[in-house]
Amino acid sequence: MASHPGALVNKKKKDFVNMPAPLGYVPGLGRGATGFTTRSDIGPAREANDISDDRHPIPKKKKKDDDDSDEEDLNESNYDEFEGYGGSLFSSGPYDKDDEEADEVYEAIDKRMDEKRKERREKRLQQELELYRQLRPKIQQQFSDLKRGLSDVTEDDWNSIPEVGDARNKHQRNPKADKITPVPDSFLAKHAMTQETVSALDPLQQKFGGLQTPFGGGTTTSTGEYDLRKIGEARNTLMDVKLNQVSDSVSGQTVVDPKGYLTDLQSMLPSYSGDVADVKKARLLLKSVRETNPNHPPAWIASARLEEVTGKLQAARNIIMKGCETCPRSEEMWLEAARLQPGDTAKAVIAQAVRQLPQSVRIWIRAAELESETRTKRKVFRKALEQLPNSVRLWKAAVELEEPEDARILLSRSVECCPTSVELWLALAKLENYENARKVLNKARECIPTDRKIWITAAKLEEANSNNKNVTKIIDRALTSLRANMVEINREQWIQDAEESEKAGSVATAQAIIQAVIGVGIEDEDRDTTWIDDADSCAGRGAYECARAIYAHSLALFPSRKKIWLEAAYFEKNHGTRETLEAVLQRAVAHCPKAEVLWLMGAKSKWMAGDVPAARSILSLAFQANPNSEEIWLAAVKLESENNEDERARQLLARARSNASTARVWMKSVKLEWQLGNITRAKELLEKGVKEYSDFAKLWMMKGQLADQEGNREDARKAYQFGLKKCSNAVPLWLLAARLEEKVGNLTKARAILEKARLSIQQCPELWLEAVRVEDRAGNKNIAKSTMARAMQECPNAGILWAESIFMESRPQRKTRSVDALKRCEHDPHVLLAVSKLFWSERKINKAREWFTRAVKIEPDLGDSWAFFYRFELQFGSEEQQEAVQKRCIQAEPRHGEVWCSVSKNISNWRKKTDELLPLVAGELSAVF
Repeated sequence: MASHPGALVNKKKKDFVNMPAPLGYVPGLGRGATGFTTRSDIGPAREANDISDDRHPIPKKKKKDDDDSDEEDLNESNYDEFEGYGGSLFSSGPYDKDDEEADEVYEAIDKRMDEKRKERREKRLQQELELYRQLRPKIQQQFSDLKRGLSDVTEDDWNSIPEVGDARNKHQRNPKADKITPVPDSFLAKHAMTQETVSALDPLQQKFGGLQTPFGGGTTTSTGEYDLRKIGEARNTLMDVKLNQVSDSVSGQTVVDPKGYLTDLQSMLPSYSGDVADVKKARLLLKSVRETNPNHPPAWIASARLEEVTGKLQAARNIIMKGCETCPRSEEMWLEAARLQPGDTAKAVIAQAVRQLPQSVRIWIRAAELESETRTKRKVFRKALEQLPNSVRLWKAAVELEEPEDARILLSRSVECCPTSVELWLALAKLENYENARKVLNKARECIPTDRKIWITAAKLEEANSNNKNVTKIIDRALTSLRANMVEINREQWIQDAEESEKAGSVATAQAIIQAVIGVGIEDEDRDTTWIDDADSCAGRGAYECARAIYAHSLALFPSRKKIWLEAAYFEKNHGTRETLEAVLQRAVAHCPKAEVLWLMGAKSKWMAGDVPAARSILSLAFQANPNSEEIWLAAVKLESENNEDERARQLLARARSNASTARVWMKSVKLEWQLGNITRAKELLEKGVKEYSDFAKLWMMKGQLADQEGNREDARKAYQFGLKKCSNAVPLWLLAARLEEKVGNLTKARAILEKARLSIQQCPELWLEAVRVEDRAGNKNIAKSTMARAMQECPNAGILWAESIFMESRPQRKTRSVDALKRCEHDPHVLLAVSKLFWSERKINKAREWFTRAVKIEPDLGDSWAFFYRFELQFGSEEQQEAVQKRCIQAEPRHGEVWCSVSKNISNWRKKTDELLPLVAGELSAVF
């Protein structure tokens, strides 16, 4: 008998004899048999409508809900471009076993395909959900960071949270009872009189006809009786009864203290102003927490504090003592109990706490605080240190109570018990002498090799004992040792230590620290800018020696950098002395001889100190280094002219015109002759100057002003016209030409000149402002306002226009206009000055002073602000305030401003200094706005 292969035999499968035949199976069909059917196969006789064979059932018919269900849905909403109308094509046909089997196969395929896509679909769904949660997070997620921050809130912060306010309105919160006003006696008497019987007629009644009076029922008799005397007696009797109730029956004196009566009533009221129902709820809730978890100390503490707040102090003490019995190992519980108990009882409670928790530092400190005498406090701390010799906090508290010698002994013991405490080591070093302090700090470095403060203290110690040479060595060794012990050198932290050292008086230590750490962690190309910023930061914090050390280090590495020398010079000018400034400038010009500004600063420093020969020598050296420098020539001329050496100034200018001829040199030459009254010589120089430098507008301006001064208006007009042809972009020249025409009364010509100027120079607020003022001075208010509106459209961010527009409005509209101006030009000095003047006009003195201060701070070079500020202080300020403004103005040395320039550049004021110009300019200003 042949055997089947192992791969084709399934041992677990049953024999085919016991298996049912598959559907449609006909025995022998493969070899040509047709099959046969017996009665046992078909069963008894059946009707034609009965199912003949289970293997070939008659197709099921679909149930019809209505007659129209067989009709096809041809609606457009049921149409698909690829699949046609919705529904099955064969929905009207029979649904047999083959269809059911096909549907099961398709369903299995769909399920399998769906499982393949499941992971990707769920991943995409998760991403979409996360994106949705990011865009629209839950309220719980929005406040998650705040809820995490609640873990750091202390109990004191919780207790300081205010209660929820009462949302009821005023009448609901404070209901008022109906006011009942007692009826006055006069009303009762009058009413009684109207009810009386009248037996006689008065003359008035007789005059108007006897009983025909306007009052009806004149003869009616009163039915009620009103005895005012009896009413008064009853009232007095009632008052006597009330007084007797509060009187002493034995002595007859009152038991009520008239002075302390209201105080006693106030003390009877509970201190808690919240809702009583809330207190009851909280008490019940805390009681439930205590009963549920009696070993939870916060529940006991909260219950005690609730009773304390509501005024039941004894109940709070009882609760907290019961809590201490239940939770004897809770430190917070014992501290709260000691706080609630009175003096002696608190000592007993804290003694019991010490027995329960001898290792608690806070309880020992609380025990010492309860003692009133220093001697007993020392005993408590010494007993505590026997239990906790490693507590730094206890050692520090104990040392603070001791005398210096005893403190030194205690600190010697403390560093043995706590060798890692830097504070104890440093405190011990401060109490020792020089030699012992060095030994102490050496031991501290051995015990704590990673702390920088020990090294800095050692450097301060050497400096205090005049060993400045060792200071730099110690700081260098400190950096080396810390790097060897893998400690990161934090540059900002070390600079902060240097500033603290300077404030403590250890200047050498601060400078050594700066030199050692200033270059740590900085790229080579960023060193100069970073160091300048560091110096400015140190100077801003008042650490001038640190800033000076930074500049010294920077100049040592970059001796030829003009920028660093300038910064160092400005620093010495603002924060140093004249000697330090001159020393820096002397070194600066040696390394940077081509830097003109350094020479000029040196010469000015000597000149301000009154040493004119030294200033001349500096300028002579500057001439040698910069032979054709315009700035140095003009500085030399100014030095001579300011010192009344007019002839020397003339000679210098003549040499400058021949050796270093520039437009400014010619201008200064003309100005000098004009100031000295030599008008003919000034005109000659002007003619030569405008020929050689025809594009220099100031020469044409001076020519026109000189002609105008002599009364020759036609020559002045020609000078301005020729100047405008050569310098069409010179705004001051256009303004002078327009003002000349306005002065002679030719208003139309002035308007034309300004219009032509605005066409030549677009968006120039100065020209627009002059056009507005021309119309305003001519009395054309409406035209001035329309011109201002056009100006604001073309120059919407011009501060001078906004400042002018504020005072063109009526007084009620000025405040609104100033708000708009501040929105547009928040940091413009002209707008700030206008707001200050507005407050001045409203007599708001403090606000006006504040805004004046802001204006001169944001632009100290604007002389008009200083002049208005000084005029304001002359009117409302004290002498100290006036002197302060004048001093600040002299330091600022303003050079600009419309009124300031008109006064300072006047020929009669050419020798005046800032302190002399300030009162003159203030006198020119008007205090009416």
